[in-house]
Order: sequence, then structure tokens, then C-alpha cells
Amino acid sequence: MPGDAVEFLTVPALAGTRHGFVTRRGGVSAGLFASLNVGLGSSDDRAAVLENRRRAMDAVAPGGRLVTLHQVHSATVVPVTAAFPDDARPPADAMVTATPGLALGILTADCAPILLADVAAGVIGAAHSGWKGALADIGPATVAAMEALGACRGRIVAAIGPTIARASYEVDLAFVERFCAAAPENEAFFAAGKPGHAQFDLEGFIAARLAAAGVKTVVAMGVDTYADEDRWFSFRRTTHRAEPDYGRQLSVIAL
Repeated sequence: MPGDAVEFLTVPALAGTRHGFVTRRGGVSAGLFASLNVGLGSSDDRAAVLENRRRAMDAVAPGGRLVTLHQVHSATVVPVTAAFPDDARPPADAMVTATPGLALGILTADCAPILLADVAAGVIGAAHSGWKGALADIGPATVAAMEALGACRGRIVAAIGPTIARASYEVDLAFVERFCAAAPENEAFFAAGKPGHAQFDLEGFIAARLAAAGVKTVVAMGVDTYADEDRWFSFRRTTHRAEPDYGRQLSVIAL
């Protein structure tokens, strides 16, 4: 993978923004982190991570100022008007901005990145949604924060990027019960698995919560991070292999 071009996926519905769901290809990291690992919290060489982040930005939003968070699986959203240092990233899981030149970046390795835009209002958002954030409604919270900056939720477009798919996401019955206790209809996002387990549709759950929040255009890309090792890092794949660490990929949006 080292030496490949930086590769990223885009969504036509987000036209009018500079955005991309960046794969793991085209970076300088080696070993478990090969090759475009952008995770400052990983044990990868920091110089390599910074070079990977630079390459990703040059590919998706050249000239933009990358802003990332200290992601903590919360429903906390922060408005951003200026870039902050990498070592002063606030603990949060989503950002919104109306400031041109800022590139909102989300790091994932099975959790879902969500990129959002109301192009007419000049407001964008980006969220990190694992199951905890999804259950706490990080998506709708991001929509509300965009609305506070002048967006109209009926115009907001949301794209759910590469994430672990239901076929790869086995959970126990206590997990299912947690979701069903929040709302009985959440049972629809679980399929039967092996005895004592179920398969969870994280992407479908997030899409449904965004739609319920009034987002009329929700794009679910249907890309499984666990199943495609050549293109995506995966925390669960690493866990199943008892590997000591894992890389993170970047999803970014800028005006």
C-alpha cells in the first residue's frame, strides 16, 4: 500500500462541499498501520501520522485547516470558528461550522463517520458515531447545532460513511436489550445471530435517527470496514486477531 495514491470516496448529494471518506491507502505508515493512518492516539510514529494527515488534506481539501477532536463516544457537539492545536483537541464527537477554510475531520475504525451540509446556508457538520453515540443521538444533536448556525434541517444532507456492517457486527443479548429499553422499535435493527447473539445494523439505526430528526436526505453508503481489509482499518478485526493496535481513517468536509 505505501506508494499508492490517496484514495477517497465522495457522495454526490454533498456536492457544493469539499469532502471525502479517505481509505487507508496512500500513506507512509508501516506494519499494522499501513499505510494512511491518521490516528494521533495510536502508537504509530507521530511524524508518519502527521504526514498522512497532510496527504489526506492535500487530496480532499487542499489549503483547508484540518480540525479533529478527542473523540470520547459522547453526544457532545462543538461549534468551531478557528482551528485549534492537535494537542488541545476538545473531548467531543461532533463539530459544526460556518467558517470557510476549516476542514472538519472525523477518525474511525468501524464506528460511523457522518458528514452533513446545508450548502445554501453555508453550514457543515461532522460526527463520530459508534453505538454509544448513536444511542445518545449524536446525529440529531449535530443537526440541532447546525440549525443554531443558520442551517435548515429540511435542507441538510447527511452521508453515513464506511462503518461496520450488520453482517460483521455481532452483539450479545444484553446489548440488544439496552437498545430496546430505549425504544421497543429499535428491535428492527437487529437480526438473528448465533445462540445468545444478534447482528446489529449500526448504519441503519443512525439513518433512522437522522430521518426522525427531520433530515430529508440521508445517504447510507453501505461500505463495511470490517470486511474490506485492503481499504479500511477495523478495530473489531484487530481485536479478533489480538493485535496490539490499529490505524484510523479520516472523513473530512470543508466549505
